[in-house]
Amino acid sequence: MIIDRLGNWETYFSGAAWKCVFDFLTSLKPDVEEKEYTLQGTDILARIMSYETRLPNIAMLEAHQKYIDIQTVLIGAEGIEWFPIDALQIKIPYNMEKDVEFYHRPRMCPARVDACPGTFVVLFPKDAHIPQLVVGDSTKLVKKAVVKVNGALVKP
Repeated sequence: MIIDRLGNWETYFSGAAWKCVFDFLTSLKPDVEEKEYTLQGTDILARIMSYETRLPNIAMLEAHQKYIDIQTVLIGAEGIEWFPIDALQIKIPYNMEKDVEFYHRPRMCPARVDACPGTFVVLFPKDAHIPQLVVGDSTKLVKKAVVKVNGALVKP
């Protein structure tokens, strides 16, 4: 997992796929239409969405095998918990069509970040994560972008 300011993306990544992703993310305004965007066929996809944040006991612990998630918050703030997948027990087996596997949430969380506008979070296939978490003491509306990049595009 990587978290940083959007303007620092080139510290971590280079190449056409990453430029496509971050050109899209840095162009977004809070009033962007909520929908799915195709940035590069089925290799780079984006979704803009809004929802109420959740408590950890309600949110789902997930990981992906094919796609890397790059997430940025446009309105509000959300917590994201991180777990290494090799320490987890599978709750719902991998669904190839949806590129997602769900896990039982352990009692202890190795890392948590609170994402806010102007930051990005990159979650690789070995990064199980629980997004959509409450920041503070009550649920709040969040609007965010999630870009999915086919890991095969960016492998060395």
